Amino acid sequence: MNSRFLILDTPGGDLGILYEAFEEVVRGRNHVERITSVRGLMDKLKSGLNWDLVVIDYDLGDGKTAGIKLLPRIRKVRPDLPVVMVAEQGDVDIAAQAIAAGANDFLVRTGKLTDRVKTLLEKLQPHLSLINRNRMLREQNMLLQEAAGRRYQIVGESALLLEVIEKISRVAEIPRPVLITGERGTGKELVARAIHLAGGDAARPMVIVNCAAFTDSLLESELFGHEKGAFTGADSVVHGKFELAGGGTLFLDEIGNMSLSFQQKILRVVEYGTFTRVGGSSEIEVNTRIIAATNVDLKKRMDDGEFLHDLYDRLSFEIIHVPPLREREGDIALLARHFLNEFMQEIPSLRGKRLSASTLDLLDKYPFPGNVRELKNIIERGAYRDTTSEITPEDIGLLSVGAGVMAGGTFTEKVETFKQQLVADALTAAGGNQARAARSLGLTYHQYRYFLKKYT
Repeated sequence: MNSRFLILDTPGGDLGILYEAFEEVVRGRNHVERITSVRGLMDKLKSGLNWDLVVIDYDLGDGKTAGIKLLPRIRKVRPDLPVVMVAEQGDVDIAAQAIAAGANDFLVRTGKLTDRVKTLLEKLQPHLSLINRNRMLREQNMLLQEAAGRRYQIVGESALLLEVIEKISRVAEIPRPVLITGERGTGKELVARAIHLAGGDAARPMVIVNCAAFTDSLLESELFGHEKGAFTGADSVVHGKFELAGGGTLFLDEIGNMSLSFQQKILRVVEYGTFTRVGGSSEIEVNTRIIAATNVDLKKRMDDGEFLHDLYDRLSFEIIHVPPLREREGDIALLARHFLNEFMQEIPSLRGKRLSASTLDLLDKYPFPGNVRELKNIIERGAYRDTTSEITPEDIGLLSVGAGVMAGGTFTEKVETFKQQLVADALTAAGGNQARAARSLGLTYHQYRYFLKKYT
């Protein structure tokens, strides 16, 4: 493995001869770099590059700060990085102080310096080899974790779900917008998170905005931020979600609910990567990946003049359709067991439960209008209701398929289950439009929203 050595020199070049000695000893594929300021040193150490050794002068440091005072700062950033202190002359007390302060070795920059550097590197070689080995193990572990995250955070083995996972792995590293479609509760946000995690450093920000939760004016401030004095109560500059997601991902959920006028504003950011804060005049440039999701038919919205063709084109570099649970053959039982295990881990007093064969059979036949989210709620509710170690059909409280209300359950439970299915079926029939679903049931929009929140 190639090694990288970093020498902190003074502005006067006091360690120039040492730099030349290192160059002579480690010539070839290894790399020696010389910098002349503490700030430059810290920037290098924080850059993400793998450095194998840092050399600093005990007394001079960078000419402003003594090297002995820099050790704590270096250790804070890179605790395992070998540091070698250098002095003009050999002094047992100085060497002891350097080692006590955290230096790995001490070097005198007089005499046959090339031989001294060669001896130093031979002495440090076992330590360098151990660091490189640990680094390789960490990198391999990170790769394994990322692979596991890409594959196993999304539970299921059906052919349709494997197609989704394949698309995620292909598009994740391509810095272009992605449009995720699917019914409510299918796991669109989970897909967005998988794309984000598989696309680079997990430490990058991912910001989520539910576009249906804001009016246009509030959404503009939420996404773009505002300047001080932009409106009453704007006492300071506020950074919007586009800025907060800079270098990472902005997930725009329920994008189909945006007004046409606001779609124009989003179009500009997607197309040019620039926007203006509310009350501002200067354009701000951002490097933010946009992932959008919707449970409505955007093509129908475009035909009805309710969604911009240009915005659709910009967002749909790749379209990932998350299939409804009822079409994911074999995944219902896997997910049911997964959610039960998660719930039992969260609530230790409920551990030791299992799903009966009749329960799994009923779940497999149920259409799940609320999809994966509904299944999770059903399983958790069933585990809570069960007073034994086996969760039965009576515990989960579902309508039996093709037979009306299931035989078990109290009158109140049966009525509640029927209401739940009415609410879900109306939303499915309305193509995800909550206002239409409310009208079909003779409810006001707010009444319908109340029941939807209650039952999903």
